[in-house]
Amino acid sequence: MDSRAPTSTYRLQLQPGFPFAAAEAAVPHLAALGVSHLHLSPVLEAVPGSTHGYDVTDPARVREELGGEEGLRSLSRAARALGLGLVVDIVPNHMAMAPRHNRPLWEVLRKGPGSPYASWFDIDWEAGGGRMLLPVLGGPLGTELPHLRVDGEVLRYHDHAFPLRAGTGELPLPELLDAQWYRLGWWRLARTELAHRRFFTVSELIGVRVEDPEVFDATHGKILELLDEGVVDGLRIDHPDGLADPGAYLRRLEKATGGRWTVVEKILAEDERLPESWPVAGTTGYDALRRLDAVLTDPEGARGLLDRFRRYAAPPGDLGGDWEATRHRSAERVVDHELASEMARLTRAAAGACAASPEAALRDRAPWALRTALRELLVRMEVYRPYTPRDAAAVLTERAAAEARAAFTVPEEAEAVDVVRGLLCGRYGEWPEQVELCTRFAQTSSALRAKSVEDNAFYRYVPLLSANEVGGSPGRPALEPEEFHAWCARTQRERPLTGTVLSTHDTKRSADVRAAIAVLSQCPDRWAETVEEAASASGAGTAGGGPDRQLAWAGWQTLFGLGAPSGERLTGALLKHARESGLHTTWTEQDARYEETVTTFVTAVLCGTPGERVTALRKALEPHVRANVLAAALLHLTMPGVPDVYQGSEGEYRALVDPDNRPPATFPHPDPGAKGMLTAAALTLRRRRPELFGAGASYRPVPAEGPAAGHCLAFTRSGRVLTAVTRLSLRLEESGGWRDTVLLLPPGRWTDLCAPGREFEGPTRAADLLGALPVALLERVDED
Repeated sequence: MDSRAPTSTYRLQLQPGFPFAAAEAAVPHLAALGVSHLHLSPVLEAVPGSTHGYDVTDPARVREELGGEEGLRSLSRAARALGLGLVVDIVPNHMAMAPRHNRPLWEVLRKGPGSPYASWFDIDWEAGGGRMLLPVLGGPLGTELPHLRVDGEVLRYHDHAFPLRAGTGELPLPELLDAQWYRLGWWRLARTELAHRRFFTVSELIGVRVEDPEVFDATHGKILELLDEGVVDGLRIDHPDGLADPGAYLRRLEKATGGRWTVVEKILAEDERLPESWPVAGTTGYDALRRLDAVLTDPEGARGLLDRFRRYAAPPGDLGGDWEATRHRSAERVVDHELASEMARLTRAAAGACAASPEAALRDRAPWALRTALRELLVRMEVYRPYTPRDAAAVLTERAAAEARAAFTVPEEAEAVDVVRGLLCGRYGEWPEQVELCTRFAQTSSALRAKSVEDNAFYRYVPLLSANEVGGSPGRPALEPEEFHAWCARTQRERPLTGTVLSTHDTKRSADVRAAIAVLSQCPDRWAETVEEAASASGAGTAGGGPDRQLAWAGWQTLFGLGAPSGERLTGALLKHARESGLHTTWTEQDARYEETVTTFVTAVLCGTPGERVTALRKALEPHVRANVLAAALLHLTMPGVPDVYQGSEGEYRALVDPDNRPPATFPHPDPGAKGMLTAAALTLRRRRPELFGAGASYRPVPAEGPAAGHCLAFTRSGRVLTAVTRLSLRLEESGGWRDTVLLLPPGRWTDLCAPGREFEGPTRAADLLGALPVALLERVDED
């Protein structure tokens, strides 16, 4: 891996309101903060006005709305002048489904499968009867015909524009529509009739066949040029799980970049490892995020919160009362509804694999039985996807197969489970149709896991919202210090330059909001009493008095995490919560009456007098919120890996789910406070002494002794830097404080980087070390 790897990165969300010039203006501030690299959101041409840049329209051009290629090069020069580099987010999996902006797609729609660009996009022409469904109409075609008009060689529908197949422009409208390589359809048909791969369930993004070497070259040429010329230094790869063969893609990319520092946005299950064969530094850091949050959560109190949530909201097990049951029900819902198109394509792939099999015993399988087998195996997947037949054999367990067979009433039909499982695990050999099945299964699996867990189950199972984060495990929200240390030591051995994060553009709540909510695990009774009092005062959660108690419980936590009432922000977050959960309203079948109760609940209850009970509790617990915020920040900045600081999070940063977390950045931070001072100290140290944190560094836990030893979490990096944080400070206070607890500092003289002039040596009283601040960052200053 590239020796020029960052010591830390700082994520900037580029958009028309924050272009390259704004980033360039922030460079002096960020250099002074101590970061080594700026981390830019996608920089290639995207849909006009896009605030995220993942809807790429032209991978061969730098986005003009951001300042174009000269703007990017100017930013790079300004950064380099102050010793900073650039890391860029790229999107190999998909492009924008916007024909009038996406020229390659325009040409495919104009010329069909004969277009030279047809190989770019993952389209199943045969399934669509030789035509590609474009689900853009506001209603059935018959009702929308008056809004369709021919304009020369273009077909227009409101703001949409589509190319006409050569020689069809003079046909009557019904015949003209039938003569195209595409079929305009009602937007609701996307759920069941798509013939192209999309990003999860987002029909506005179309899958790209980057596994084709020519497509790889065409879509990566500009980025590789920028790397080659030193404008860009490293890459973040968005959603590799959507690709046909992520490992092969990453090997090709590694060769093309010469081994530049690269991390992948890969979500790992609890005990899952990143494939060793992937030539990358590691992940973007959600696996680290989970451990950071969990070690600052009280295990016993988390169980108490679950019990009180069940009493308060009384949700049935599979609708939020039990994590595993909720996750399973969510997977069934998503696979049957949102991913119906993907399941149809996967079933066709399974039928094709059976029909082409050299094994006669695999033939003559009913499509419905194959679909049932696929469905039952998919909903039992405990990782995002397999990458090889060996992976499939490991995750498609006999237990999962036995449960899948139980879905059949006729034992002979249940053999379809063994057939499908055998094909996926490579037990019958390999042939093109079998490879196609394995590819489609893996891609569907990753989409199912993301949508069912992150975008559904996380919004149904809500005893402790701080655990419901990307890469999180709400069923096991807490981690003991020994487990945290073991994970850090393994990371240092295996992937020392992996990415680590606390807040991102995709986190459902910023780190500071989650740190506050996690404090509730230390006082479950006090929290439950506060909620009951507030609910009683408002009538919330009762018939006619607000939304259901499940959403109300999440709402109270959201208010506590945010720390102050904000009608607009809370309404946006809770409406999204209600639609994602799908219990009473959804994005596509909105219940206006229910959503009105949510809005009223926010304005009259959360932002009214009842909500004051929750904000009063937040104020009373503010010292413990602060301890969690600072502990999470310091652990993140000094643990193994390359920390990524999200824009604005160097100081206090309270943000809810997107788009609340994506406004243009403001520099400098208006009130950096103790967190800003701590962040600057840690980042500056990393840049000054990179050898203490990189590939050749070490990680060692530092023990504490005494009655409160479990509340001190400490470790050293390479024997020269020591991190110590207060863990579960409310429990610590209630148990009598530090008393005679001491931290056994390693030999040497240690100076406090956050309080110049303070030095420590040998066994040190925790009360002295962690008194003024609940955290300490020490550097060894003696010669030996």
